[in-house]
Amino acid sequence: MNLLRCTVIDRRGGVSFLAHADALPALVNACGFYPQTLEDFLDLTEPFYASLREYVLNGLAIFDEHNLGGHWEPIHAAIIESDKYARPVFRVVDAFTREASLRPVGAGAVLFNLRDRRVVQVMNNYREVTREGRFRVFDGDDWTTEIVHYRLPKDWALVP
Repeated sequence: MNLLRCTVIDRRGGVSFLAHADALPALVNACGFYPQTLEDFLDLTEPFYASLREYVLNGLAIFDEHNLGGHWEPIHAAIIESDKYARPVFRVVDAFTREASLRPVGAGAVLFNLRDRRVVQVMNNYREVTREGRFRVFDGDDWTTEIVHYRLPKDWALVP
């Protein structure tokens, strides 16, 4: 399966979610615009890979509704009991969720550290992240004919 574990770290902490690996170039492209928050990052990705923003933010709303006041049992149970390809969006709140946020699924795991400007390929079996590349735009239903070229700035580190 071509799902990828993506974890985004901003000044408020980390959020982890699954995305189709084809979203990877759009996510890397967003880094080149220096997003400061998860929301900025997703806003910058949305024009190139539609529906990812909505999926992640809706998943966070569900996480926040079910995991209140330091009681993380619901997210622990959801991570343990769900199929690895159907794990929910979650905030990194403790050692258990931190470990889960780094656990690869089908195509691997990539960490986007917005604070320190690093893209860490924990494991990537799909497509290596490079400083420059191109990708097709996904409109939420299908691939368009539009091709986007990106260049990751030199002050962003790529960690294999």
